[in-house]
Amino acid sequence: MNTMDQNELKNKLTPLQYEVTQNNGTEPPFHNKYWNNKAEGIYVDIISGKPLFSSKDQYDAGCGWPSFTKPIEDSEVLEKKDFTHGMIRTEVRSKTADSHLGHVFPDGPGPAGLRYCINSASLRFIPKEELEKEGFGEFKKMFE
Repeated sequence: MNTMDQNELKNKLTPLQYEVTQNNGTEPPFHNKYWNNKAEGIYVDIISGKPLFSSKDQYDAGCGWPSFTKPIEDSEVLEKKDFTHGMIRTEVRSKTADSHLGHVFPDGPGPAGLRYCINSASLRFIPKEELEKEGFGEFKKMFE
């Protein structure tokens, strides 16, 4: 992104949202918006608005961040090797906005055995009751 885009993002996002999505930051566990969210709906990219995860695939991993077994659409979630902090991990980024979302680990439930550990600051939650109004009516069938 050019400097103008970064300035626009700084105005649109909170400092934490900017730090997480643009600087690969991490929000504190158990002190973030969605780590314990029990409502039904979908999570979209805070920047692009693209659908990323569904509450249908969310579970309590006990880690303090929202965790999911899979993305809504694999094509919008990119994986990249991350060698920071003396670890080898797989970073998860949004394709359209190129935002840092979190990491994926091979210790989850479900058929693929994955745990997408995602920062709340990179997400916006849309409750199932508001999907139509927000332009995501095609996802209502997931909750019927």
